[in-house]
Amino acid sequence: MRLTTKAAVLGCSLIGSLALGQANKPGAPDERSWITGEGFHPTGTHPFDVRDMWEMERLADVQVAPAGDRIAFVVGSTDFVGNKGQYDIWSVRLDGREHRRLTTHPAADQCPRWSPDGKTLYFLSMRSGSSQIWRIDTGGGEAVQVTAFAIEVEDFVLAPDGRFVVALSVYPDCKDLGCTVRRDEVLAKRLASGKLFNRLFVRRWDTWSDGKRRHLFVWQQGASGKAAEPRDLMTGVDADCPSKPWGGVEELAIAPDSKWLVYSARVAGREEAWSTDHNLYRVSLDGSQKAQCLTCANKAWDTQPAFSPDGSTVAYLAMTRPGYESDQFKLRLLDVRSGKMRTLAEGWDRSASGLVWSKDGKTLFTTAENLGQVSIYSVDVTTGSVKTLVEQGTNDMPKLAADRLVFLQDTLIAPDEIFSVKLDGSDLRAVTHVNAERLKSIKLGAPEQFSFVGAKGDKVYGYLVKPVDFNSRSKYPIALLVHGGPQGSFGNHWHYRWNPQIYAGAGYAAVAIDFHGSTGYGQKFQDAIRDDWGGAPYEDLIKGLDAAIARYGFLDGRRSCALGASYGAYMIYWMAGQTDRFRCLVAHDGNLDEKYAYFATDELWFPEWEHRGTPWENPDGYSKHNPVDHVAKWKTPMLVVHGALDFRVVDTGGLGAFNALQRRGIPSRLLYYPDENHWVLKPANSYLWHKTVLGWLSQYLRR
Repeated sequence: MRLTTKAAVLGCSLIGSLALGQANKPGAPDERSWITGEGFHPTGTHPFDVRDMWEMERLADVQVAPAGDRIAFVVGSTDFVGNKGQYDIWSVRLDGREHRRLTTHPAADQCPRWSPDGKTLYFLSMRSGSSQIWRIDTGGGEAVQVTAFAIEVEDFVLAPDGRFVVALSVYPDCKDLGCTVRRDEVLAKRLASGKLFNRLFVRRWDTWSDGKRRHLFVWQQGASGKAAEPRDLMTGVDADCPSKPWGGVEELAIAPDSKWLVYSARVAGREEAWSTDHNLYRVSLDGSQKAQCLTCANKAWDTQPAFSPDGSTVAYLAMTRPGYESDQFKLRLLDVRSGKMRTLAEGWDRSASGLVWSKDGKTLFTTAENLGQVSIYSVDVTTGSVKTLVEQGTNDMPKLAADRLVFLQDTLIAPDEIFSVKLDGSDLRAVTHVNAERLKSIKLGAPEQFSFVGAKGDKVYGYLVKPVDFNSRSKYPIALLVHGGPQGSFGNHWHYRWNPQIYAGAGYAAVAIDFHGSTGYGQKFQDAIRDDWGGAPYEDLIKGLDAAIARYGFLDGRRSCALGASYGAYMIYWMAGQTDRFRCLVAHDGNLDEKYAYFATDELWFPEWEHRGTPWENPDGYSKHNPVDHVAKWKTPMLVVHGALDFRVVDTGGLGAFNALQRRGIPSRLLYYPDENHWVLKPANSYLWHKTVLGWLSQYLRR
């Protein structure tokens, strides 16, 4: 269930396909103002609201040119009338000059990739009606289509020699693309709609399984722009790379000499739904040698390979405990020739994410969650010593650019921009200022991190975001935000679904506690959630709220509402049976019954680890802190939100909670989305969500 701060989505999608929500009638005055912006904001500066959030341009997929002097990236914006996202490729020099837009087509343009000589940018576009590779001269000109495969390209990288490695979804037993196309055509002509399955997965995240696998293909563009059909590098492999649902090209690496590809995949057969055993495989790009498993001795997760500059070593990330998706990712080095492996920085109590080599091969750069931040680190390859380069903010996978690192950074008071820093951590600079003018027109609440003594006598951290136009002589109602995961964090991050500034802009003080189980505070703290979902985390949340009220005299402890999603919504259901201190509650996509949830979810390794086995092996693990067993004590008014396409935390949890609330006569509302998954992603749906949630808070906290 754990979702990373910035979940990687194959195909570089930022928002996804969009359609109007059904709960608002088209043309209603509030919807028109949302779409047109007319009358939506007061003149001049104004408190931050949901329209502001969606008007921010979203930067993603930063790619550095081979010479290290230029940066390509994706900018996502919102088409309010079309209720969809618009994506284009931009570029900027490392020093911030020559910031320009390279693509302007209405179709989505994403996944920029530099040619080896730096003269061309390849990218994915829907211009032809399907996702294919296009190219554009970085000096200017029109984009030209490169591929016209019968199957959509989901992601791709370029080898140093110019060959493409592309991700395509195919039937793994097919020998060519035509086989997959013909099989799809036959299935499309069937009159019966039934789906027949022999094993799990039946469905995943928000999509029903169709028997296809993401495979990596190698393809060479001919002089005429045409070439032979791409060749499957994973022929017959019953596994995905990149992994579903969020894996990307960070799960594969091409050797500097373009001879070898190393990729991560989980080949688990019928055990796939309860296995976390991803392994690294090495295969030759010319097809002369079949795939060789490099890490099969480790039964836990191995991923994110990165070749050293001389190609002699593969750095990668490895967990050590099978079945645990939130184990620490440790740094490992694999000697390609001898097969010997060693762990780097063994005593470093952080979980790495993303690996970048220095040009001389002496240093690795990585990121890790760290006390409410996502910091950038350098690791000495010889000694394993770790140095913090950029501590504050949420910093996303750095790239090497000449003598600097380039990365995206966001905070609680600013969305992503591109930054750079010297390799020793000095001279931090903003490269782009895409949202600077937008930020000038809005008022934000001031964030402050605090700590207190929580469960088990441990130091626990939290964030407070003050209301906009804060007055120290006033008393403010509280929105207590409970993060999901449960291995997650509400840290120094600009969120596009649960942004504390939304509540600050509406006049509430937002409080978020990183309770036991949260990421970035050491592995022991993170492990503490196991078999204790309603124990230490609940204690931390209550103690954290009390600590905030005691510390900040402007907080009105008599007027508070708790809100949470995913595990956070489970906690809301649990709170409802443990305390009546809150005036209202908001539960979004949560489990009401942990035992039933096991039988309904898609990924089984998660509950089996968290509750120490299956429900029939360890029933007490599922009943120990099960909200459904405490419904008789529910009293607090609750807003329930759920999406029909949520296959991770199925909608019966939300529907069941609403049934119980209504049957018990507790004031309650249900906001149900037939077209959303675990998240609310469509702009109009997001507007309705925030309008409904803030209306619920106002009903109970403004009196």
